[in-house]
Amino acid sequence: MNESVVAAKIALANTFLMYFKSHAYHWNVEGMFFSQYHEFFGDLYEELYGAVDPFAEEIRALGEYAPKNIEELYKVTTIDTDNSAVGVKEMLQDLLVANNKTIESLNKLSDILIKNKEQGFANFVADRLDAHKKHGWMLTASLKSGE
Repeated sequence: MNESVVAAKIALANTFLMYFKSHAYHWNVEGMFFSQYHEFFGDLYEELYGAVDPFAEEIRALGEYAPKNIEELYKVTTIDTDNSAVGVKEMLQDLLVANNKTIESLNKLSDILIKNKEQGFANFVADRLDAHKKHGWMLTASLKSGE
């Protein structure tokens, strides 16, 4: 398996796990600002979910099979698969850590794709990096206490 595919599978796994975390938090958020965070987590998981299929198709375009089961994703993800956060602040912090890990994996993938002259896939990854930069900003802003 070439280095582009290995890096792409890690970035896909991180994207998928971050999608699932945000979806689980959407389902389970509670508290005074329930509606606000239910919607926030919903917007986040929908955006992430929209990246999953194109990621898998890029892996197929490189001549490899996309992951066929959740175990394949768990084997390569760099994100903690524990979703035990209960409060909103814990959920936001967990997603921020997951987002940072996803950015790391996307940056590694981007470097490999550019080196290997895979411009189309590199453009997709650049767009994903922009999306995750925005996610990071929103998660960080949501964690502030409103001084």
